[in-house]
Amino acid sequence: MSSNPTSLPKSKELPHHIAIIMDGNGRWAKKRALNRIKGHQEGAESVRVIVRACREIGVKILTLYAFSTENWRRPQYEIKSLMALLKRFLKSERQEMLENNIRLNAIGQIERLPEDVQAVLNETIAATQHNRGMLLNLALSYGSRDEIVEAAQKVALDVQKGALEPGDITPGLFSEYLYTKGMPDPDLLIRTSGEIRISNFLLWQIAYSEIYVTDPLWPDFRKEALLEAIRDYRTRERRFGMTGEQKAKSCT
Repeated sequence: MSSNPTSLPKSKELPHHIAIIMDGNGRWAKKRALNRIKGHQEGAESVRVIVRACREIGVKILTLYAFSTENWRRPQYEIKSLMALLKRFLKSERQEMLENNIRLNAIGQIERLPEDVQAVLNETIAATQHNRGMLLNLALSYGSRDEIVEAAQKVALDVQKGALEPGDITPGLFSEYLYTKGMPDPDLLIRTSGEIRISNFLLWQIAYSEIYVTDPLWPDFRKEALLEAIRDYRTRERRFGMTGEQKAKSCT
């Protein structure tokens, strides 16, 4: 790990929680007349680089959109290759997570993953559970609409059982039924490849996130691109519905 991790100014805070829609692996491969799987392999290297960079500069939570519920519609050969790549990544990066105090977590319909992948995922989560330097969230078999529907179903069941009254339901309480229970919402959402859409990712959680869309495809998104996104974030004024004057007073 570098002893001189960034060229970022110290005048403004880092985003506490960064979420990334890692888009463009297939197009990266197509541009080079390569198999799509090669694009995913190169994308995995970007994951390694960005996780290390976030740990170096002090980001506390990094959430990566690794595999969506919609991705199950892809050709079977690609899904199998992605699952094999995920399994290799979890095994190869486990020691680095341990050495660098990174805790792994997964959000999504994890039960839909192949059993062998679930086993390695659970082993890595268990091995890193006491780490506190950074939380790495992998969104796997994740879809935000499904997440919200599941949360609503759980709330309804608790109301039915008498554990909740309808009047008890607030945005804060509802958040505790989501996969991201107990986590602060993302401060910064990054999407690579220039596509300007959310793609069913953290729809509830990004209500007040700063959104940064960048043209590089995910395999080309490396440390300097991350730092540029954070520099842009630091130019934003986050008012959360207040006027600038109100926000300034609330910070004094």
